Amino acid sequence: MPYRWNDGQDVDEAIVVVMNALDAGEDIPGWLLRTLQQAIGDPDPHLAHYFFVELTQHRPEALRYFTKPAF
Repeated sequence: MPYRWNDGQDVDEAIVVVMNALDAGEDIPGWLLRTLQQAIGDPDPHLAHYFFVELTQHRPEALRYFTKPAF
């Protein structure tokens, strides 16, 4: 079953999960990377762009884990 963001709140929750993983001193787990990368590739570029804006603001070091599509 594909994971999709329906609104900004879904993206915000994803950012919190990434932040929690990094705060725990862990790498982002592979299953989470795959799930979020799938959501980033979903047809709504607005939510993907929002994800990268928020990630840049809150945890810029996490950007290395994700492939940013061309907007």
